[in-house]
Amino acid sequence: MVVSTLTVLIRVLAREVCVSEDLAKNLQLLCSYYKSVAEVCRRLNINRPQFNRYLNATTMPSKNTLRRIGEFFGVEVEEMMLPQPQFSQLVQSRPIRQSTAQTSLTPEQKHINQLNESGQSGLSKYCGYYYEYYMSMACPGQVLRTLVDIRSQGDKTYYQRTERLNPDGVSKAFHGVYSGMVQLLSDRLFLMDYEQETHVEMTQTILYPSFQNRVVRLTGLRLGVSGSGERAPCCARVVYEYLGKSIQKKQVLSRCGLFELDSSEIEQSIVSAIRNDMKEGDWHFRAKF
Repeated sequence: MVVSTLTVLIRVLAREVCVSEDLAKNLQLLCSYYKSVAEVCRRLNINRPQFNRYLNATTMPSKNTLRRIGEFFGVEVEEMMLPQPQFSQLVQSRPIRQSTAQTSLTPEQKHINQLNESGQSGLSKYCGYYYEYYMSMACPGQVLRTLVDIRSQGDKTYYQRTERLNPDGVSKAFHGVYSGMVQLLSDRLFLMDYEQETHVEMTQTILYPSFQNRVVRLTGLRLGVSGSGERAPCCARVVYEYLGKSIQKKQVLSRCGLFELDSSEIEQSIVSAIRNDMKEGDWHFRAKF
């Protein structure tokens, strides 16, 4: 009885491996109708490393993911499980939806896609956690330190910025979360985010990277509006201090908040870099390097 059960189990496992390999080959064929696997991942909104595991037959997609992939290419889930030669004949006799997906893009959408592709090269160097410093727009005269997490997913780079505010030091701290995207163009990082909870605020940041092999600090300008309700936009100098690829997030976040200019918590070199002063004869407000 045990031997019989074991035999059945082996047969089931062998069949699943075979199906997974056929699926992988069929997905590779479907992807060949597109410019790149990265483009397919972007359109499907699937993480590139995860999709690579489907292509390499190391991971089986969930039923929901299989349905999404099938709808995208215009094939049935059962058809994607067919032996590779049989599926290849099917695709040749019934073209997939690649041409429709391409022609449905407007010229503006194509330009945005091209911008995204050119703006991702070299960004992996800057992925990780940072402290962000700038003169608070809501609390003039004080330094605001926030936590920023920059990470790549698929063929895009995203970031999350978390503000921790506890002005009176008594009540529970408030956490504001902003999410956005990052582009690297002409040796400058362009960041744009929005406030997740209310969707009524966006900020823009341009950072000027150092040309050292090791990322330490990034300086730039930040454009936004005050959280106090003032409608007029304002601009502030900003410094990003690199913390590393991994951190003790709870501990690091606890050090975020508002600080006085002479606080021992903030290095004076950072305070100097984020002071929003202008020299006589300056015509533009510029970042300090």
